Amino acid sequence: MAMKMNMSLKQTQSLMMTPQLQQAIKLLTLTHLEMTNVIAQEMVENPMLEEMGGELTKEEFQESTAADIQNKEATAENFDGPKLMSEGSRDDFDWQKYAESYNNNSSTPPKSMAEYTSGDDMPNYENMVSRSANLYDHLEWQLKMGNLQPDEWELAIEIVHNLDEDGYLSENFEEIIAKHKLDREDAFEILKMIQSLDPIGCGARNLQECLLAQAQALEIRAPLVELILKNHLKDLEKKDYKNISKVTGISLDKIKEAEIIIQGFNPKPGRLIGADDTQYVVPDIYVKEVGGEFVIKLNDDGVPRLKISNLYKSILGSAQSDNGQAKEYIQDKLRAAMWLMKSIENRQKTIEKVAEAIIRYQPDFFRKGPAFMRPMILKDIANEIGMHESTVSRVTTNKFMHTPLGVFELKYFFNTGIGGKNGGIDIASESLKHKIRDLVAKENPKKPLSDQKISDLLSTKDIVVARRTVAKYREMLNILPSSRRKQ
Repeated sequence: MAMKMNMSLKQTQSLMMTPQLQQAIKLLTLTHLEMTNVIAQEMVENPMLEEMGGELTKEEFQESTAADIQNKEATAENFDGPKLMSEGSRDDFDWQKYAESYNNNSSTPPKSMAEYTSGDDMPNYENMVSRSANLYDHLEWQLKMGNLQPDEWELAIEIVHNLDEDGYLSENFEEIIAKHKLDREDAFEILKMIQSLDPIGCGARNLQECLLAQAQALEIRAPLVELILKNHLKDLEKKDYKNISKVTGISLDKIKEAEIIIQGFNPKPGRLIGADDTQYVVPDIYVKEVGGEFVIKLNDDGVPRLKISNLYKSILGSAQSDNGQAKEYIQDKLRAAMWLMKSIENRQKTIEKVAEAIIRYQPDFFRKGPAFMRPMILKDIANEIGMHESTVSRVTTNKFMHTPLGVFELKYFFNTGIGGKNGGIDIASESLKHKIRDLVAKENPKKPLSDQKISDLLSTKDIVVARRTVAKYREMLNILPSSRRKQ
């Protein structure tokens, strides 16, 4: 078969991801704090952006933004200084005087020694916080007070630096011993010493060893506690007190008293030191009930109100044709500034639309609580506000809503329906969790509800879910099986 080449024209449509479009999409996914950081960075890099001074109302801000957007075309093309700026609208800052105040050999304004040493300019030492100590530094600091020999120190440091975040030894101890010259007995003494450091139990190779280290560190030794941890930890997990009593000859009351002591131990001692810094959540939306209706307010705290610099408008408006490079630079910065302002406005409006749609879709949740949440998916809200599902997904990522019931991530409100296909009513997965938790909380401790029994009780309320579905959500709630809940 002969092959030949030919040329043809074809008209197609495709979406071009321009840098501006990528920036707008990125802004949708950012948290409140991340967005303020991006805006601050843009203000540093783009001289066309300035922050509005004074306390402006939302209406004044929108009017100012709309006026800037309407002037975009005239500004970008004509840059007629007198037309763009009204009298007295030029920046009040005396740039000439500011520039003259600089020393020729310095990039900072001159200051007298008295000004440098004044109380206002001195650093606030209360705000100088050193980095938080981590588990390795905390244990190493204690080891330095132990007068260890060089070989012992090397082994101890290797053990400490092989602990996971829970404080357990993540590497095989036998392999660690093989790398060092210490005798096996001495190596185990070093391991035992590390387990006795604060927090007690770090360096343990398993849960039993961790709990035993804490039991042996009690001010008043409890032999029964140590005996149960050594020989009957599995029975204790299953709450099989009778078997422990049968083997040890100890009464059930004494065994339960020992269990209470064991429950006071920490199975993850490493997390007591050097935990990750707390990440504070800043709500993007506040919901408040006013006159029986829920009203939303966007969180604009910390978000700079932007405007186009009058100084650079005037510079560009008065630029001569022979200074084309400077004019082109300012035009590019102006377009970037206008696009950023428009993207921020669109982001805020989109979040507002999504929040209003969620409130309309989940009124019972806001009035009665999570147990009354309706099944809701991204498509429901997308159809409600006339946007694509991907846009709704981006808007709900890492966004939080402050409600009378607490702070919730927007994704929390999206739950698939369960039970409707089995002939019962459709119920949200979050609502099902609450119902399972309530049933378990009200059960008789001596006769706990099995998964099948919970399923049967739910079916009496037209919530038809299989036993394995109940088991799945019970495990998600960290609720033990009925055999281990029995008392």
